[in-house]
Amino acid sequence: MAQFFRAKKTTGKGQLFEVSIESLDHTGRGVTKHQGKVGFIEGALPSEQVKVRVLQQKAKLFEGVIEKVVTPSADRVKPFCQHYRECGGCSLQHLEKSAQVSHKQLAVEKLFAKFAGIQALPWHEAIVSDSLHYRRAGRIATYLDKSAKSLKLGFRASKSKKIVEVRDCAVLNEVYQEVFSILRDALNSDSQFKSVSHIQLCEADNFPFILLRHTKSIDEKARQALSTQLPWQVLWDDGSKEVHYGVLPEYQVDDVRFQFKLNNFIQVNAAVNEAMLLQAMDWLQLTESDRVLDLFCGIGNFSLLMAKRAKQIIGVEGVASSVAMATQNAHTNGIDNAQFFQFDLTQDMVSATWFNKEFNTLVLDPSRTGAYDILKQLPLEQFDQVLYVSCDPVTLARDSALIVESGFTVSKIALMNMFPHTGHIETMALFQRR
Repeated sequence: MAQFFRAKKTTGKGQLFEVSIESLDHTGRGVTKHQGKVGFIEGALPSEQVKVRVLQQKAKLFEGVIEKVVTPSADRVKPFCQHYRECGGCSLQHLEKSAQVSHKQLAVEKLFAKFAGIQALPWHEAIVSDSLHYRRAGRIATYLDKSAKSLKLGFRASKSKKIVEVRDCAVLNEVYQEVFSILRDALNSDSQFKSVSHIQLCEADNFPFILLRHTKSIDEKARQALSTQLPWQVLWDDGSKEVHYGVLPEYQVDDVRFQFKLNNFIQVNAAVNEAMLLQAMDWLQLTESDRVLDLFCGIGNFSLLMAKRAKQIIGVEGVASSVAMATQNAHTNGIDNAQFFQFDLTQDMVSATWFNKEFNTLVLDPSRTGAYDILKQLPLEQFDQVLYVSCDPVTLARDSALIVESGFTVSKIALMNMFPHTGHIETMALFQRR
């Protein structure tokens, strides 16, 4: 049998070269061009000359990381965290905090131009918070170090299942500043705690909570002993039954109280969440004649404040536990003009009993996948205004094209820097009928 020579494919992985960085993409990576390919470089900033190491290379693009900053940007600052470039969070801490907001805004502009054909946006001042100690919630992973025979705590590395051991985290709320050292000692005090797989933190307005998820049974005596020595409200979850809450976590915005469970989605930056809700109320200017459809409503974060001003609120959410909590929150606050329904908003609206022709205001707060599926089906011509709250600028720009094509214009837009020092971009846009 004849054998033919086939050249091995060269991936270019590990290759080193020097490039100039032109801009940041919407995830916070530096963008460059080299030998006809577009490159995305972790840790690089615009105007910098850097030496990069290739991680992955394809026909028209490559990805890499910085090996050395040859000429630094004026906006480059010293990272504040000892776990920088190991931990999967805070990947933009090398960029000055006000410059982070500016670059995120520029990224949104580029995406609107690309997807919606809008070249100029009516920006309002960004909503910001303290850039440290801003996270009221977080999740800590654990792993058993077999050589040391001890449980270690940390966060997952970027794009990896590997857990990086963490000593402290400067973006967690102050009440959790010693959480790693306290838990490391406490969980290694009894072999039963080796089954704790991860830990959920949440500082509510009433108490700081900590939930321990474990894969094997832990006896009541050990639980009680641990709970009494920890400075937080301790909850236990073995996955087999409902978590027992002595009192539900809650937060308050304006005069509305929101109760929730730790498996419900809430915004982790309390200061930005409150400012975001108040800005939405200011932008919408609802009156007693308005009927609002709030899609992806969660536990009622927007719905319940809007119900204080509007005639009627209908909230729709795909997660049953969130719908139940939104309904409970309406009752707790004495709100009787808000109703909540469970519905998969990626599906056909033919069975949507919650929809009617009287809605004049649409509010959207989808996950990163966006609201395209439901926007394609809604009779958008019946709405006077659409408020879109986005956690992904790509799907926001894509969905905005549909809204604009239906006769709306972008009247206001603002960044909400929910996650300082990260590439995450949160945006609020108000569309009004032309």
